Amino acid sequence: MSNSKGPKWRLYLTLAGFAGLAMLVYGLRHQILEAVRELGNINAVALLLIIPLKFLNYDAYARLYRGLFAVLGNKVEYWQMYRLSLELNFVNYILPSAGISGISYFGLRSRAYGISASKGTLAQFAKMLLLYVSYQPLLIIGLVLLAMRNHVNDLVLITAASLITLLIAGTLFSIYMIESRRRIRTFLTFMTKILNVLIKLVQPRKKEAINIAGAQAAFDELHDNYRLYKKNWRDLKWPFIHTTFANLTEIASLYVVYLAFDQFVNLGAVILAYAVANFAGLISVLPAGIGIYEGLMTGVLVATGIPAGLSLSVTIMFRLVTMAIQLPPGYLLYQRAVDNGLRSKS
Repeated sequence: MSNSKGPKWRLYLTLAGFAGLAMLVYGLRHQILEAVRELGNINAVALLLIIPLKFLNYDAYARLYRGLFAVLGNKVEYWQMYRLSLELNFVNYILPSAGISGISYFGLRSRAYGISASKGTLAQFAKMLLLYVSYQPLLIIGLVLLAMRNHVNDLVLITAASLITLLIAGTLFSIYMIESRRRIRTFLTFMTKILNVLIKLVQPRKKEAINIAGAQAAFDELHDNYRLYKKNWRDLKWPFIHTTFANLTEIASLYVVYLAFDQFVNLGAVILAYAVANFAGLISVLPAGIGIYEGLMTGVLVATGIPAGLSLSVTIMFRLVTMAIQLPPGYLLYQRAVDNGLRSKS
């Protein structure tokens, strides 16, 4: 990338950050006002428990990335990964691209720590796979908890079964693709060509925004690095534990909001609703899955017997509090990285 193009890309990233935040605030303006009115009825001490839970959540991700990079032969510092986790969360919040923007950003930022973009990309794929795999036992536990309290109906069973099926199918498909150098080359080259077509619609003068030959070389490196994970699969034990802990802290953060409303609800309902909202939110065309996230989480909670008014209030409060905790530091670190050109040493 030339020096003349560098500042433009940094400007685009900055503008994307501001645009995403503006859309987020605008989309939630009514909920923000409603949440402010509800503050007087909330147990603030219980609500503040989200702060240490979020700290532990990012701690889990920082340790996860350290473990994943260690398997690939790269040693990174704990606080480097902690900061990068906050930046990544901000990017994933403001750019509705099913996590693709976050994967690209993570690969680019990894260079600042002496890690190739392909290793950074593979670490993100590995994280997503581990998150999906580690959430499957939690879904089963949630279904058992719902059954014990007679909160299981046909809708709940269909939803849980569909999620578990999608998780298993997605995991197997990802492994199938990356197992073969030819398959991953063919699939990702096809995706790269589609991206080039989409970019050309926005910027007609660009003949090939993403160089196919360069991308294919990166895909080959991605496969080679995957073989390191496969060869040293026993070393993935701790990364798996860290992703499980990350899932547990997210569920606990949501449950804490119910405690702040002085409500003790079925934990299984929270486990199921959180999974549905997050997976469905990936397809939203608005930042942070606005609308889809809140609607689906509330719908699942209602289906498990939790009153609609309580479910909606808790969902909105959870979203606002977590964004208030995570987005400001994430944006500041992201902006600092952009100002430093993303690739410089931190």
